[in-house]
Amino acid sequence: MSKIDLSYAMRTVPRYTSYPTAPHFHDGLSADTYVSWLEALGPSDTLSLYLHVPYCREICHYCGCHTKATRKEAPLVAYAKTLRQEIELVAAHLTSAGSVRHIHWGGGTPSLLPHTDLLQITQDLQDRFQFAADVEHAIELDPRNVTPALAETLQKMGVNRASLGVQDFDLTVQKAIGRVQPFDLVAKAVADLHAVGLTDLNFDLMYGLPEQTRETILDTITKTLELRPGRIALFGYAHVPWMRKHQTLMDETRLPDAAERLAMADLARTALQDAGYTAIRLDHFALPEDSMAQQLEAGDLRRNFQGYTTDQGDQLIGFGVSSIGKLSQGYIQNLPDVGGWRRKIEAGTSPIGKGLALSTDDLLRGRIIEQLMTDYQCDVEKTCGAFGVCTSSLSDCFDALSGLADDGLVRLSRSGDHGFRVEITEQGQPYVRLAAAAFDAYLGGSMTSGKARHSTAV
Repeated sequence: MSKIDLSYAMRTVPRYTSYPTAPHFHDGLSADTYVSWLEALGPSDTLSLYLHVPYCREICHYCGCHTKATRKEAPLVAYAKTLRQEIELVAAHLTSAGSVRHIHWGGGTPSLLPHTDLLQITQDLQDRFQFAADVEHAIELDPRNVTPALAETLQKMGVNRASLGVQDFDLTVQKAIGRVQPFDLVAKAVADLHAVGLTDLNFDLMYGLPEQTRETILDTITKTLELRPGRIALFGYAHVPWMRKHQTLMDETRLPDAAERLAMADLARTALQDAGYTAIRLDHFALPEDSMAQQLEAGDLRRNFQGYTTDQGDQLIGFGVSSIGKLSQGYIQNLPDVGGWRRKIEAGTSPIGKGLALSTDDLLRGRIIEQLMTDYQCDVEKTCGAFGVCTSSLSDCFDALSGLADDGLVRLSRSGDHGFRVEITEQGQPYVRLAAAAFDAYLGGSMTSGKARHSTAV
């Protein structure tokens, strides 16, 4: 492993599931502005709906999600009631929007909501929105909470894809991260879901966790292959204790270093590809018959807050505490505290906490970044032309990429006076976020300094 690889792997950089990234949202966006954006949607604007449930039975030490622990049912019942009110509030402003192409329940552990509430919320969505015939209805699940009764409820809801949080199958690693779930438990959850016809499954795995080794990560891959999920997300653990205090519960000295993280990622990627999975860019894998692999082949892959996705909705609407939506005009994020969120909704006001109206420059740079993340290439001159922007406004980006080009991570080619094309090389693919960062106008010099408060590049 070269010193160049290690140097780049240790740099801190955003994950680019959005642009601008969420830390740059501000509290100057009003509820009235959001309402005007919703009311501007027309029949050609297809929708994606995200529902956030910020509760788990316990908090895993590695977790970077917006959630809290509860053993009581009352907060869950109350939350479901307010969520239904928010759906009604938002839907009232969507008098002419298009059909729903995608629904995603995230958290937290959304399946902790009472089963009757899960069914009623789904019915509310069906009553207030037009579902496309091929709508994908997905939910994130904790395997420890999956039961035959829950599987039957999901089937009644019309859920047709489930994502299981596995992370790692090694007991020592599981104890270190506060999430003990034996292989047999996960296999039972998979069997319960298969029994009701829910066979499109995703597994979330992680590398870079405390106590992980190359041997344990390969064993986790071997066990995962026994269950053969259609999709696998292989995320690098993001150690951000300044944002998530519970991560301090893990012993930092037991975290693998940058060289080991790279080795683990390479070993896992090779093992999955050898087993017949298609590598979906940075950190996803799919069986060839899965729609994600097919959309990659067709050039239709997308990227949003769930990472790489097949979601083809034009407009993303978020419901629930801290949820993020993206409309053509900008980003909207709900208030992060349940109390404040509930008070706004009960007063008949959209519970907006932060947001960002997108400028033409934001839209242009966001499109270039998404192309790099999904296609590993971008004709910058052509993309600028689509936005009616002169390529000369991005000349500094070419200069910022020159160091990556010198080290063989990208290929740059000039076109015209100011135009250029960027292609991520095979060697540079693990560091594609660094190339994307060259177009990030909000980062300043942090890409080269390595001082930004983000996770490491690999």
